[in-house]
Amino acid sequence: MQAEYVIVGAGSAGCAMAYRLAEAGKRVTVIEHGGSDAGPFIQMPGALSYPMNMGIYDWGFATEPEPHLGGRVLATPRGKVIGGSSSINGMVYVRGHARDFDTWAEMGADGWSYADVLPYFKRMETAHGGSGPEFRGTDGPLHVTRGKRENPLFDAFIEAGRQAGYPVTADYNGQQQEGFGPFEATIHKGRRWSAANAYLKPALKTGKVQVLRGLARRVVMEGRRAVGVEVDTRAGRQVVRAGREVILAASSINSPKLLMLSGIGPAAHLKEHGIEVVADRPGVGANLQDHLEIYMQFSASQPITLYKYWNLWGKAWVGAQWLLSRSGPGASNQFEACAFIRSKAGVEYPDIQYHFLPIAVRYDGKAVAEGHGFQAHVGPMRSKSRGSVTLRSGNPADAPVIRFNYMSHPDDWEDFRTCIRLTREIFGQEAFKPYLKAELQPGPRVQNDIELDDFLREHVESAYHPCGTCRMGRASDPMAVVDPECRVIGVEGLRVADSSIFPQITNGNLNAPSIMTGEKAADHILGRTPLPASNLEPWINPNWRVSQR
Repeated sequence: MQAEYVIVGAGSAGCAMAYRLAEAGKRVTVIEHGGSDAGPFIQMPGALSYPMNMGIYDWGFATEPEPHLGGRVLATPRGKVIGGSSSINGMVYVRGHARDFDTWAEMGADGWSYADVLPYFKRMETAHGGSGPEFRGTDGPLHVTRGKRENPLFDAFIEAGRQAGYPVTADYNGQQQEGFGPFEATIHKGRRWSAANAYLKPALKTGKVQVLRGLARRVVMEGRRAVGVEVDTRAGRQVVRAGREVILAASSINSPKLLMLSGIGPAAHLKEHGIEVVADRPGVGANLQDHLEIYMQFSASQPITLYKYWNLWGKAWVGAQWLLSRSGPGASNQFEACAFIRSKAGVEYPDIQYHFLPIAVRYDGKAVAEGHGFQAHVGPMRSKSRGSVTLRSGNPADAPVIRFNYMSHPDDWEDFRTCIRLTREIFGQEAFKPYLKAELQPGPRVQNDIELDDFLREHVESAYHPCGTCRMGRASDPMAVVDPECRVIGVEGLRVADSSIFPQITNGNLNAPSIMTGEKAADHILGRTPLPASNLEPWINPNWRVSQR
């Protein structure tokens, strides 16, 4: 099959593009290093802590020792499987705040303001619940649902926010992000609704799309034009040629790596690794951003948490119930209540996010508090720290060098201390009186700035939202990597469309804006006029200049 378009990466954006290109009658080859997403570890929402720690599904990346975190090495999971990171993530669905996209446009991503991207968010989703068809999609491939909130702790969290004086929002993906309310997830009929289930599998049925298993080594360039991709497959090394264009959707870690291996990146760095320079783009691999968070953990005074399933029989029962009926605790990611708040007066829109969870456990499932407990994941949304992805060598099989420079900006420390103090206040509200026994982490002894900073240094964790390493901007911007149509600046026939092109990290989890990027990029690739801009306005707290809530 001769492909018109070759997409590297069957992840969130790659699957969306394959679907839309096939829908337009185009022939597409998708290159994916990972294998099948079949099986309960991926498809069962409640099993989310497993796939991101399994080498069969995860690239297994890790940071270099982080200098501001006492030399800690943090995991950087990325999906190596059909569906990419949408097959191993927490399934949390957050578009981001309207102002995030307005900021992108101000930073040079013309045509990516909230008015421009809202129609694509609507096109891609079928929202089961939320604020209705004005802001939400009704017939897109991606099903977005809400948990049943059967555990009383979810409503206690939302009520505690209201008691603390914060707004309550019925739909943070609609007009009003700010406030406490129900969480949304890419779960449909009790199973993970990944980009593979939503987009790639229907696209494969058209006969226009094929998936090639293999490791993409580099983009093949003829002069300054991309003509194909060199791939290591089980049958050996081959070049998959693209009749029209090559599109990288390989993640904010692998997309810049592939560009550099192909001769597109900071010239001195490429020469250092013996790579011939095709285009000197110093922004490739720069501008790396992420969300950090901490787990604020509390012991429960009633045995109502998920801890009751945290044993062999409990897990077997949850698994059996899910396998038989796609119901029970296994049918939820257990993130069913959340909040987006502002850290202080003068902040226009939320800069802190909460995930609430009715068990005290690490995201990776490695450590659970002894006995019944619950927790909130909390962290600042707009860190000023920036890192980089660079080559370890010229060998495509080697993992890149990942340096986030977490907590390298002094504001990050102040923001995190604020997160801890605001969280303690929320859990001190009347709504938690029947349920809260004691603070487990950080613990009541950790109070002053020095104690809080010591705790943070040791306990901050990545929320696994890396982005920004192939920044979108105007062609005249020396640090931009792609233009607002996702074309790599300085070469022809090559685009990047995934979370690496985000100029600035969005408010919340990155899966939704990554899929939106694939949706919008597909229209640019097809040469279509973008969907008409929306004239809907987001809700901004009218008192943001003078009050924190």
